Amino acid sequence: MRIEADLKLGFKDVLIRPKRSTLGSRSQVSLERTFKFRHSQKTWTGIPIMAANMDSVGTFAMAAALAELGLFTAARKHYAPEEWDAFVASAPDPRWLAHVAVSTGILDSDLAKLDRILERHPGLAFICMDVANGYSEYFVERIAKVRARHPERVIMAGNVVTGEMVEQLLLSGADIVKVGIGPGSVCTTRVKTGVGYPQLSAIIECADAAHGLSGQIISDGGCTCAGDVAKAFGAGADFVMLGGMLAGHDEGGGEMLERDGQKFVRFYGMSSRTAMEKYSGGVAEYRASEGKTVTVPYRGPVAETVKDILGGLRSACTYVGASQLKELTKRTTFVRVAEQHNPVFDP
Repeated sequence: MRIEADLKLGFKDVLIRPKRSTLGSRSQVSLERTFKFRHSQKTWTGIPIMAANMDSVGTFAMAAALAELGLFTAARKHYAPEEWDAFVASAPDPRWLAHVAVSTGILDSDLAKLDRILERHPGLAFICMDVANGYSEYFVERIAKVRARHPERVIMAGNVVTGEMVEQLLLSGADIVKVGIGPGSVCTTRVKTGVGYPQLSAIIECADAAHGLSGQIISDGGCTCAGDVAKAFGAGADFVMLGGMLAGHDEGGGEMLERDGQKFVRFYGMSSRTAMEKYSGGVAEYRASEGKTVTVPYRGPVAETVKDILGGLRSACTYVGASQLKELTKRTTFVRVAEQHNPVFDP
């Protein structure tokens, strides 16, 4: 046993310090990024915000809506090959397919399904290899196997929270590493296992490791507002993945509920009892549920929420003088705080 006494921070612990700026308007800020990926050597241009591969978030309808806005979606992994056939057939142009990832687990059956989908649709360039614990040697081996099978695809893999494991996944074949253990709004890993890492510090440390190897990272989880998205990019994240912030919209297709005349949508973590009962017949005897099932207010079309997030992100860039999103991390200085905002009129 050992104790690391270094300070580790989450989004709630900091604010971004403003700096002099020559920008006269938020409209002068470009949020598009262009990346070239380490192994596949492919390039991608877009706004690097992603919908998480969760049931009521990472849907085909969400992928279509976000692609039109230049954002990305990691589609939920339980879509069948035939459902992918229909989605690809409905795509009006190649841009849709360049803004969606096929998510997969790491069992032989998962990888066989992945192969079928990609063989049918060579235009799908992104793979999301998703496990709760990215520290297992078996996961590393599976990444190498998928890289050998699909050398031309962009592989994102995770989740991890430390620099040495980011390096391991990149060296094993991943192009992008998902960073985050426990920060999600419907994740209970930290209280069930005692395992985790404050998200802001995880981003800072993992980005440093990834960029040294020409890789990228995704900050996955922990954002509750547009300001947190700005902090994630300011800390060095290349992409930011959102779950709860995109839940409750028409495109998510979640179960609609009505209470006291108001509409709500059911939202749950993919390690929750709800998800395991839906896909695995229940919670196995050897494990525990590590996710919540909640209801979130119905929020209508996702475009308005995206507009609000992007507006906040552009504003953050103007406060520090970053005319492009890629400049934000270079111009970010975090200050530690004891409070984020005045809560007098909070609901």
